[in-house]
Amino acid sequence: MIATEKLVKKYGAQMALNITDLTIPIGQSFGLVGNNGAGKTTFFSLLLDLIRPTMGEIVNNGIPVQASEAWKPFTSAFIDETFLIGYLTPEEYFYFIGELRGQNKADVDNLLQGFEDFFHNEILGQKKYLRDLSKGNQKKAGIVAALIGNPKVVVLDEPFANLDPTTQIRLKEIIRNLTQNKEVTVLISSHDLMHVTEVCERIVVLNKGEIVRDIQTSEETLRELETFFGG
Repeated sequence: MIATEKLVKKYGAQMALNITDLTIPIGQSFGLVGNNGAGKTTFFSLLLDLIRPTMGEIVNNGIPVQASEAWKPFTSAFIDETFLIGYLTPEEYFYFIGELRGQNKADVDNLLQGFEDFFHNEILGQKKYLRDLSKGNQKKAGIVAALIGNPKVVVLDEPFANLDPTTQIRLKEIIRNLTQNKEVTVLISSHDLMHVTEVCERIVVLNKGEIVRDIQTSEETLRELETFFGG
């Protein structure tokens, strides 16, 4: 379970995030939506201890993330291309992440075999550095790297951006499979309301750093979100 406790992040006098209480159960597919500057990436950055809160804390499966690193072995993320190591090839990067997560080369190769259709023959065996791949292919590599080592919490920031329609459809299948057994918690932020409603059982709307909607996804959710943002 992921929980916030009076979580506040300010930059000077500007309030970036103010979440008094938010609980995400184990195994939930959780979507975070909002306009630019709503606080989505700030929340994920706090969850991953990339920035520190002004007040309060986030607890990841009983572990305060700012006080301990014990959450890291079971938590993975892809936020943007800064999570990659540009001077490595995709293969080198996957094996490096595998070593960090206690996976040998055979373990990683076995995982990668399941994503051949996701890669479209554009990632592996291309003799290119990650920095030379397109934005979409960098995202594919980062997402798959986040799945190495059987993490229990997966955080993906705007995973559908820069992906072609075929890859978006495959990614939705990947996300559904992750949460099928209710053991893996997946947190997604997205500007694409249709995609997020298709893969997330719960959606929270942020506006100016505060929660303004908390919705259990249903057939009416997309229409409700479109009405809210179309305002």
